[in-house]
Amino acid sequence: MTAALSPTLVLTTPAEPDPPRRRRRLPREALLPAGLTALVLVVLSVNITGFPMTSDDEGTYLAQAWAVRQGHGLAHYTYWYDHPPLGWMQLAALSWLPDLLGVDGTTVAAARVAMLPVVAASLLLVYLVGRRLGLTVVASAGALLVFGLSPLAVTMDRGIYLDSFAVAWMLAALALALSPQRHLWHFTAAGAATAISVLSKETMLLTAPAVAVALWQNAARGSTRPWAAGGYLSGLTLIGMFYPLYALLRGELLPGSGHVSLIGAWTFQLASRSGSGSVFQSGTGTSQLLHSWLYYDPIILIAGLVATLVALPVRRLRPVVVAVVVLVVVALRPGGYVPAMYVVQVLPFLALVIAGVLDEGVRRTARGPRWIRPAALATIAVLVAATVAPSWWAGNRRALTADDNAGYTAAAAYLRDRVPAKDSVRIVVDDALWLDCVRAGYRRENTIWFYKLDLDPAIPEQLPNGWHDVDYVISTPIMRQNPGALPTVSTLLAHSTPIAAFGPPDGRIEIRRIIEEKS
Repeated sequence: MTAALSPTLVLTTPAEPDPPRRRRRLPREALLPAGLTALVLVVLSVNITGFPMTSDDEGTYLAQAWAVRQGHGLAHYTYWYDHPPLGWMQLAALSWLPDLLGVDGTTVAAARVAMLPVVAASLLLVYLVGRRLGLTVVASAGALLVFGLSPLAVTMDRGIYLDSFAVAWMLAALALALSPQRHLWHFTAAGAATAISVLSKETMLLTAPAVAVALWQNAARGSTRPWAAGGYLSGLTLIGMFYPLYALLRGELLPGSGHVSLIGAWTFQLASRSGSGSVFQSGTGTSQLLHSWLYYDPIILIAGLVATLVALPVRRLRPVVVAVVVLVVVALRPGGYVPAMYVVQVLPFLALVIAGVLDEGVRRTARGPRWIRPAALATIAVLVAATVAPSWWAGNRRALTADDNAGYTAAAAYLRDRVPAKDSVRIVVDDALWLDCVRAGYRRENTIWFYKLDLDPAIPEQLPNGWHDVDYVISTPIMRQNPGALPTVSTLLAHSTPIAAFGPPDGRIEIRRIIEEKS
């Protein structure tokens, strides 16, 4: 008889539970740049709609963002590839903020709050780049504050400029190229960020060598550098090719009759556009522009240029030094064109090189007697307290209190409330008021940006009787600054009479009715 097999009892040890995963906590150090960024944003936010005076460029970029958001195309008029559209596409994505926050003021002035997240990103990236350049926590925080609180930066960073978007992306590219992990995807992402920066404002291509230097210095020698360079170029090319591909698919890559073109716009910008004169010649546009920058803050410009010269032999500061040198050399070239917002591109690099030179100096004092380093820190503190702080307080006080846009605000209210039959009125304005008119009920096709009267072939088709078909022209400082260049605008001003005026004499805004009878 076969014995029954008893079942085998298998003893199993219960599996030990996985150790609890530790949540990644934000490093305590991150609280410092976050707090300083919040402080700078408070300074930027106070009176942001009152200072500085809104510019036509701000209105143009916002109107283009409005066109994207409303589905009218890449611009509120014919898009002629004057700038890549990615900058104002990002602006369109942020343009809901003013309505959400209920900001008062003209449309352009209120829309400035949409730039605050962009500036916040740049401030944090300045700190991060500083740390990855080897700066101490104090020096990196100093770079953030120099970039954020300089009166020149406060003035320019409030503006709606494509350069602000481009700067944030180029700083991101620099931070990725300096990544201590040196992963391939970091270098590829750096290339993509560089491309996005250039597609936000094409002149930021000038600072791409800074990213290349950072990548070369950060990548390990030997077989790693070719991979890093290949990854960077892949990201740069993959994203950057979208713009010419868009023009190619629309049949607008090469010049031809009856259409705009990307190559034609580049040719105009590089060869045909009139320059703003030499910075060394008194009375030229570039010279006046430099003096206006120095008026707001000579400290960051002069100290930054001196620090750049001092930092030339310092290897770890070489990326930001390259950025400053290239931007300054291009600005100084004879016969070139320098726009007012050009300084936005160089400010973060000046702040980094100033902080870097001070950090290098303090570091080298550590090699001497013990008393030298505290003495150096005390000297820096005294200089900041005695010179920088009073100057910046005086410069920023006006930014916090002045109402340079009171005339524009009153003019926008008059156009909204006092002009009858808005849906049939044809009006010529600058782009600082264009969106206010459209929002007030004027028909979009009857609200004409004054530049287009003489420069856009499509506008004369809407005016069979020429200037006689215009009912009102809004005379602003922007419109009057170069009267000889736009003959139709000059004719409108000559054949009109003011019915209302707002603002001080040097910033006078006039609502003018055309007095010539229509034929």
